[in-house]
Amino acid sequence: MFRRIVLSTSLILSGFALGVSPSPAAAETKAGQRVTVEGELVDTWCSVTGIMFATGTAHHQCAIWCAVGGIPVSIKDKDDKTYLVLRVGDDDVSVANPKIVKIQTHQVTVDGELIERDGVRYLLVDKVADDKGIVNLTHDDNGIVPFGE
Repeated sequence: MFRRIVLSTSLILSGFALGVSPSPAAAETKAGQRVTVEGELVDTWCSVTGIMFATGTAHHQCAIWCAVGGIPVSIKDKDDKTYLVLRVGDDDVSVANPKIVKIQTHQVTVDGELIERDGVRYLLVDKVADDKGIVNLTHDDNGIVPFGE
C-alpha cells in the first residue's frame, strides 16, 4: 500500500514539475448551485483507488485517520455519485477539519454549494442538516480494515 501511495504521489508531483496544465476548455467552471446532498461520508483515497474496502463500519477507523491526515473526504450518495467536500461551515483553511472527522462514515444530509469542474463535483457544505450516524454496518462481512479485528 505504501508503494502505491508513494508512486501515485510521485506521478502527480512530476506532472506539476513538468508544467502540465489543463487546456483552457478544461478549466471552465460551472457556476455553483445550491444543493442538498444525502449520503455517506467516505475516505476518498481508499474509495477511489480501491486499495481496500472503503465504506461503513469496516472502514471507520481508517477513514478517520485519512481525514485527520488531510486526505479529502467525499459524500457518496445512493446512486454512487461522489461529491468532494472542500469545506464544512466557515472553516475553509483546515485540511483536517475537526467537523469532518467527527462525522466520518456517517450517513448525512448536507446543504451547500455544488461546483462542477473537469467532471468533478465539489461541495462547499454550509451545514449538516441531518446526521443519522453510522448506518452502513459492513464489519461483519468485511472485518475491520486495515488491521482486522
